[in-house]
This record gives sequence, structure tokens and C-alpha cells, in this order.
Amino acid sequence: MISRPGPALTLLRADGASYQDESTGFSLALLLATQRLKVIAAIHPGLWHPGVLAKFVASADVISGGRAAINVVSGWFKDEFTKLGEPWLEHDERYRRTEEFITAVRELWTNDHAEFGGDFYRIHDFDIKPKPEVSPGRPHPEIFQGGNSTAARKVAGRVSDWYFSNGKDYNGFTEQVEDVRAIANGRTVRFGLNGFVIARESAAEAEAVLREIIEKANRPAVEGFRSAVAQAGKSTADNKGMWADSEFKDLVQYNDGFRTQLIGTPEHIADRAIEYKKRGANLLLLGFLHYLEDVEDFGKNELAEISA
Repeated sequence: MISRPGPALTLLRADGASYQDESTGFSLALLLATQRLKVIAAIHPGLWHPGVLAKFVASADVISGGRAAINVVSGWFKDEFTKLGEPWLEHDERYRRTEEFITAVRELWTNDHAEFGGDFYRIHDFDIKPKPEVSPGRPHPEIFQGGNSTAARKVAGRVSDWYFSNGKDYNGFTEQVEDVRAIANGRTVRFGLNGFVIARESAAEAEAVLREIIEKANRPAVEGFRSAVAQAGKSTADNKGMWADSEFKDLVQYNDGFRTQLIGTPEHIADRAIEYKKRGANLLLLGFLHYLEDVEDFGKNELAEISA
């Protein structure tokens, strides 16, 4: 369930949507401080030019020996754009820009005389050197992309390497996988699923920990995030966008991680992980309450169950 060269790492702060470390700079620091981690930096089209981003990540990839990746986030936080004087596009237009952005970045990473002409970006005979690291099955840094909406699924099927899903139950995740694969029409797209792990000796103990997490959540921070994302899912015509039906308890783990239901005994968690893998999950993005202790426990117990 973990993709090589090592586990993937993403970072979220807990003090509200307005306070986030800059992902590319933080990612480069992590790459320099580690040897195996693949670090995925979240970036916004509209705030980055694809040529500048492609050059930055190519350098980070060379420095780290091929461990850099990007998660292209189409944008749900309106203030982040408008307060910087950038236009805030309608939902499906943001995804149309994302598709151009990904296409342009891939062109810049793989061709010496990059050319691209679109409605949002235009590139003429531009060359990035050094190029990113190339290895078998990896012609360039992997391109992740999330979003629950129909527009997001179409973009993933057409141009992305990975599709990130918020926390979902079996049926919700299966629906997304089937939609993206139908659009991909034979092109390989891999799938990552968000989940929060609470492993205890009994299901009752795990549920009690979940209740405690929700009760002790930083309510102003969660409500601030809830307010910031309220328009995201509801701005789509079919109401399938991000957080369209998320409640307070879902947003305590920002990406609906509790919904994946990796909460209970190690056997229960392992069974669900295996079932998600059968349904198309290539990667689980896992959150934990006590990260260091719980990750060690996960390796000893849940992964042992999965391997067995």
C-alpha cells in the first residue's frame, strides 16, 4: 500500500485554513532532511506559473534523488486568491485551468523545447535543465490531483498520474474509481485514499477515542475551516464537490478521514485496508492521533495483519 521509494508524507496544520506552511519550501526542507520519504507538495494553479513550478520541482527532484512529487489543488480557499489580487474562477473553470497546468508541467519536464498553447498558459520553446530524475515507470515526478466533483474526476482520468480521494466508505470510493477509470479509457491512473487510524484492542475502545477526539477538537479552527470550504462542494452542479456533505465531526480530520472507518481492532483495520486495495486503492494517506507511537503500532499490528 506504500509507494516506492518510501512512504508519502503530506502536512496539515491544526490552527485553521488561513495558517498553512508554504508547501514547496517545507517539502524541500523535508527532502533534504530525509533519505527515503517521497514528499508531495500541494500547489495551486493560478498562484503558480507552470514554468516556475516545474523548474523548482525539477531542482528539488534532482537534489533528493527522485523523491519529489506534486499535488495539484484546483483551489477551494477563495480568500487565498482574492486577497492576493488574483481572479477567482467558477468551479469547473478552475479544473479546466488545472488540466492545462498539468499538461504544461508534464511538457516542461519531458521535452527540451517545450511548447504549449491554451487559454490560461502559453509556453514557447522553453527548456528546463536539469530535468527531473527519470527511473523505470517514472518519466517525471508524479502528479497527484484531488477533488470529488465530476470535473475533478474528468481531469484525473485525462491527465493525472494519481487521484486523491477524501475519506470515503466502500461505495463512495468505488464510485470514484469507476468514474475515473472510465474517463481514463485504458490510461493508468492510480488512487490514493485518505483515512484516520484509531487502533485499539476492542471496537468500543476505538469508538471512545474517536468521540474524545471530536469532543476535544479545536472548535474555532474546525469551524473556521468549515466556513472556508462551505462553498466548495456546493458550487458544483451535481453537489459532488469536496466537503459537500461533511459535518463538523468529519472536518475534525480535515479531509473526512474518519469516513474511511479505519477505526477498531487491528484485524478490522487490516480487513478494511485490504478491501480498499481490492477496490483500487494503491495508497492510503493515514492520519494518527499520537503520530510516532501510533505509526510504530500500525507497523507491528495492522501491517502484520495485512501481510498475513
